Amino acid sequence: MTSAALPSVRVRFCPSPTGNPHVGLIRTALFNWAFARHHGGTLVLRIEDTDAARDSEESYHQLLDSLRWLGLDWDEGPEPFDADRTAPGAHGPYRQSQRMEIYADIATRLREAGHAYRCYCTTEELDRRREAARAAGRPSGYDGACRDLTDEQRAAHEAEGRSHVLRFRMPDEAITFTDLVRGELTFSPENVPDYGIVRANGAPLYTLVNPVDDALMGITHVLRGEDLLSSTPRQIALYRALADIGVVNGAVPEFGHLPYVMGEGNKKLSKRDPESSLNLYRERGFLPAGLLNYLSLLGWSIAEDRDIFTLREMADAFEISAVNGNPARFDLKKAEAINAVHLRELSVDEFAVACEPWLRAPYAPWKPEEFDAEAFAALAPLAQTRLTVLSDITDNVDFLFLPEPAVDEKSWEKAMKPGAPELLATARDLIAASDWEAEALKNAVLAAGEAHGLKLGKAQAPVRVAVTGRTVGLPLFESLEVLGRDRTLARIDTALAKLAAAS
Repeated sequence: MTSAALPSVRVRFCPSPTGNPHVGLIRTALFNWAFARHHGGTLVLRIEDTDAARDSEESYHQLLDSLRWLGLDWDEGPEPFDADRTAPGAHGPYRQSQRMEIYADIATRLREAGHAYRCYCTTEELDRRREAARAAGRPSGYDGACRDLTDEQRAAHEAEGRSHVLRFRMPDEAITFTDLVRGELTFSPENVPDYGIVRANGAPLYTLVNPVDDALMGITHVLRGEDLLSSTPRQIALYRALADIGVVNGAVPEFGHLPYVMGEGNKKLSKRDPESSLNLYRERGFLPAGLLNYLSLLGWSIAEDRDIFTLREMADAFEISAVNGNPARFDLKKAEAINAVHLRELSVDEFAVACEPWLRAPYAPWKPEEFDAEAFAALAPLAQTRLTVLSDITDNVDFLFLPEPAVDEKSWEKAMKPGAPELLATARDLIAASDWEAEALKNAVLAAGEAHGLKLGKAQAPVRVAVTGRTVGLPLFESLEVLGRDRTLARIDTALAKLAAAS
């Protein structure tokens, strides 16, 4: 049963365009998308691109392309989700690099109203005082040294040529809020010291721009990673200050902090971990439906006994209160297994179309003119029941389109043991005399095995390696039927000659 829709839900996904998208980032986008769709609300895509040293246009376009590939559509943003959408929205610009005048104006108003102040402490002074605080067992955050400077003290610092950052003045009382995932949380003032909101060079910090944008864009719910939990009391205090200076009407968003995604060794999955890159899963041929299905399970489930569902089913069922706050471990094997189920659920025609990128360069080792669409169509239904990811299709069908099979040496050594030449010769003769259809070919190899005291599994291994180059692959006899009599016999003859030369 789904809950009643909340009124006027507005959530945001606000990535920074730095490098390849991270699967943890996509999990956050997915939960925001599902929450918005479940409640009939609005998903805002906002780009946090104020770090000129790390942000890039290439990463920006890669982000949008990734979201479009996944089907995570947004309602407002820097550009429409697709060609059929209307204008990006009325709360823009949606790129922070285009909103600098807004941040500068609000920073000035916060300072003039007493909610922020200039801090002249040098990095060296701060480090010394923090070290002394740690040695004394006290909290090592900012100690408020510049919080209440007199005009004369400020003038003296200015005369010395000291630069300053702008710090937000935190309230002296505890801040309590109810996290949508973790319940009621309280932060005491000694653990949330005053913090910087504008750098010495005038550049606004995340601590200012993120809550200011949320406030101005009317965001009602902030669903984000657990690593940002400690900044929430700061943002709540800033929202209240924004209301005091008339920027917003006083409403504070509700917060929900999503669990960490853990990698190997029970460590937080980071951008440096190979399995964290979304591009890896695209290149391997995960379906968007399969990958999103798995990512949704990192902290949430549709039911205790159900792991497989569609994106639409997730949106219909999603409750933020059902998200588990405990860390979620990324399990590649389970991700692959779930993707395999989604592959099976495609129609054969859909599966064939999905395979197309891996049937041509740069993935395919054969020349374009060697590809036979009819032969591929004949084996596609068999491949569909065996693949885990779409990129597996290349190695499974390359024997059809290469002039000679790409022989895996380990497979050759495993299959071509003593007695293999004799078995292969017998199988060759029986196959040559057989009708060219899968069942008859199977019976021919079965008879060859019986002649040499081997069961079918052992008997077919040398034939498979001779014809396909590998010990595993698609069903052998259906593969032989599609490959054809002449090519099959020629490959067995080549293998027999190779064995003879090595003896």
